[in-house]
Amino acid sequence: MEPLAIADKLKKKFPDDVLDIVEARKQVGVILRRDHIVEICGWLHDDPDLLFDHLLGLCGVDYRPKGRGFEVVYNLYSIHNRHMIRLRADIPEDECWLDSVIPVWRGADWHERECYDLLGIEFRGHPDLRRILLPEDWQGHPLRKDYPLSPTKKTEWQGYEELKELSKALRVHGFQQESSNSKTAQHLVKEAGNGGT
Repeated sequence: MEPLAIADKLKKKFPDDVLDIVEARKQVGVILRRDHIVEICGWLHDDPDLLFDHLLGLCGVDYRPKGRGFEVVYNLYSIHNRHMIRLRADIPEDECWLDSVIPVWRGADWHERECYDLLGIEFRGHPDLRRILLPEDWQGHPLRKDYPLSPTKKTEWQGYEELKELSKALRVHGFQQESSNSKTAQHLVKEAGNGGT
């Protein structure tokens, strides 16, 4: 099924939830209210004509500089039908949450955690919503447009000094910075390929 036909079918099924259908460069995006995202995704997953059984990816976008809050983007694919669609759920800045789609696609787990970690969008009902890329004590969300580009003493990660000390301690176990006396990674790979000779 063509993406525009999928979008039209979605709009007929959920007329109050589809805000807009946009097409750019042969790609179709359906902009949705966030309120029924799990129900919508479940229908897209289960409808026999659609069968969107694969969540290709999920990411967040910060549109606050344009006055639009945030957006979570879902790229869906049907392995059986070989068609795809993009969903875009609007999220207001002052209520930065969305229901988790893990009940529909278990693979959404780490995608939602990454979106939470980097943008601060909470996914209600997620079984283990915590940071996935950054340390637990990291302050802020680096993909937000208002995140500082250069750290100051006030915004620098508090665990940085501890990490530097740990790095020094690991050097006694052969973990060291590359120097003129140490072998480079390329030399190690070359040696490994020659049986270590």
